[in-house]
Amino acid sequence: MTVTLNKNLHAQYLKSMGIDVWVRRNLPESIPATVSTVTEENKTLPQNPKEKSEASPVPVPVPVPVHLLNWEDLENRVKSCTACELHKSRTQTVFGVGNRQADLILIGEAPGEDEDAQGEPFVGRAGQLLNAMIYSIDLKREDLYIVNVVKCRPPNNRNPHIDEMACCKDFLQRQIALIKPKLIVALGNVAAHHLLMTNTPIGKLRGQRFEYGDAKIPLIATYHPAYLLRRPTEKRHAWQDLQLIRETLSNYET
Repeated sequence: MTVTLNKNLHAQYLKSMGIDVWVRRNLPESIPATVSTVTEENKTLPQNPKEKSEASPVPVPVPVPVHLLNWEDLENRVKSCTACELHKSRTQTVFGVGNRQADLILIGEAPGEDEDAQGEPFVGRAGQLLNAMIYSIDLKREDLYIVNVVKCRPPNNRNPHIDEMACCKDFLQRQIALIKPKLIVALGNVAAHHLLMTNTPIGKLRGQRFEYGDAKIPLIATYHPAYLLRRPTEKRHAWQDLQLIRETLSNYET
């Protein structure tokens, strides 16, 4: 049997039992059938989340490897180098100077105070002696290329550290590769040890011909001009090395 209660009586029963009655308010006369959430700004976007376009990341330029740089780009790379601590105290980098098609390249250890100020290797007293040495075998400074193992002056003119030379290694190798010299002369212990990867004293290395790199470029080690200024008695040995340098270059000319 179905019992139909009066609405007011039904409400009274519910109230007596402590049950609140929720009464639905009147709805607006017209309710849109559907409500669109698509606006003018997003209505053209793909509806499939997988198809949503994302902003492309800005590509980061990859530096050209040092072994592919030309002279201008190589010099700019050296000027902006901050790979080791030497860049913090330098006045400027000392890239190298001379004939970039030279048969002979002279390699010293590092710039000194005068070189740091002028941006050119071997310009102090040692440089003046070096000019006299190469002139004695009928060469001029502009006939050859002069460079150092490192491009920045070490503090107080100390010898460059191994890690500092390692940071400049690619620069020096690229300079040698661009020049394609017929002979390399290492000036002093630091340059000779770095190029020949040895700890043998310069006094035992001088007077001989070695080979450098895959191209097997002849290499001769001799005393650094600064050392000769301190030990003038060794100039006779340096003269013998100069004769070996001239002889080696002459062999390529015949």
